[in-house]
Amino acid sequence: MLTPRLFLCLVLAPLFAQDPVVVRPKEIDDVLTNPGMGFMTFQRFNGDALNEGQTWTEGFPIGYQEFKGSLENKDHPASTIAYFRVYWRYIEPERGKYNWDLFDNALKTAHNRGQTLLIRIAPYGSSGEAKDDVPDWYRAEAGDESAKLGDRKWRTDPERPQYAESFGGLICAFGKRYDGHPDLEGVDLAIVGAWGEGAGADKLSGATRAALVDAYLEAFPRTPLLMLLTDSKTNKYAVSKKPVGWRVDCLGDMGGFSPTWSHMCDYYPEAIVNFGMADAWRQAPVSFEVCWVMQHWKDQHWDVDYIIEQSLKWHISSFNAKSSPVPPEWKPKVDAWLKKMGYRFVLRKFTYPPTVATRGKLDFATWWENKGVAPIYRQFPLALRLRNGSHTAVLRTNADVRTWLPGDIVYDDAVFLPADLPAGEYDLGIAMLDAFTGLPRVKLAIAGLQPDGWYPLGKIRIVEQQPNPKLHVSSLIRPPV
Repeated sequence: MLTPRLFLCLVLAPLFAQDPVVVRPKEIDDVLTNPGMGFMTFQRFNGDALNEGQTWTEGFPIGYQEFKGSLENKDHPASTIAYFRVYWRYIEPERGKYNWDLFDNALKTAHNRGQTLLIRIAPYGSSGEAKDDVPDWYRAEAGDESAKLGDRKWRTDPERPQYAESFGGLICAFGKRYDGHPDLEGVDLAIVGAWGEGAGADKLSGATRAALVDAYLEAFPRTPLLMLLTDSKTNKYAVSKKPVGWRVDCLGDMGGFSPTWSHMCDYYPEAIVNFGMADAWRQAPVSFEVCWVMQHWKDQHWDVDYIIEQSLKWHISSFNAKSSPVPPEWKPKVDAWLKKMGYRFVLRKFTYPPTVATRGKLDFATWWENKGVAPIYRQFPLALRLRNGSHTAVLRTNADVRTWLPGDIVYDDAVFLPADLPAGEYDLGIAMLDAFTGLPRVKLAIAGLQPDGWYPLGKIRIVEQQPNPKLHVSSLIRPPV
């Protein structure tokens, strides 16, 4: 015998049975400028003049250029990430007193230029001069440590207990202020070595390594972290505790340091596997930095096709070309690279009912393809929109697009209509939204993009839900005994 609740479901279900509308959007081949992927600017923002020749700057506070109203980057792809690298001494000029204006201004400028900020705080540089040494107050306490340095790229002894306490304290304060900031794309997990590149990390004691790495892991529970591909101990320790992405600083080196050894053919392929980072891309981003600049690759006659191919195999999401020009002859290759770098969502099929009852539930089925080499690492809510001349409703789904790895994705769901949305004919649209602003943010590789960022799917009619005259709910409720 049917229970009253089950019987009610069986009676109402056929009311919504109908032939569905099937939409198959047209794929496009455009380069898409999307959050968290593609080329980044370095110590610069969209619209700034690039570095001249084959030089670049790093580690020092940004010298802001006058904005001339255009976000175009001449001889360089449009960018959604601005990468800012600064030495410790400029952030904490006095113990415990932080110059947060450096990051506040950079975050604000990045936002205004359509970018988010990727940041590395480097403990020191390599010139041997005070301008890129540890802070003056720390040097005064530490004194001359040259006899204690365990690596030629160290400027201070990290085994001195005060190092982990002081530098780690800076990172904790940094995270307390900025973790989860909507304009903070990610943070480089830098602990030792010139420019924060991690040289000598393998020589650290377990306690020092844990203290320095944990400072980042605990300070940034929400903002994505990336770490240099340094050594098995450090990389494996970090990823054993939480998802951490990785980056390298010499993509493209095909023998610039030695005729018998190169980063591309001898270091990176083995280190990615041996250091436990081969699967890190599934949950955290992979970002690369050019070795020298791209023009140097061309001058050395290095195989750019091989370099690009390997980077895609390693699941690259973003690339720092040091705000230097892309050789014009390579623009077609770079455009093809950008079409595969990171994520690229194609909506292949969307199925929905032609009519839905007021206050009802809109069921839909989707098939997507991620034609990139990586997922998206920040949450961008997938939403539907119903709109006509007088009413609009934005309905967020439960999709976690961060789990959409390369390949096919089948996502079926249902959203409830607002109780105050009246009957009528509506345009149905779809978009991936910025989690903070609620506005469309991620471009899809399909035709139909509207000026407001939504993609049209078709028409849908909302009809007044009519009671079934044959169904008397009161008869299904058992009287109290």
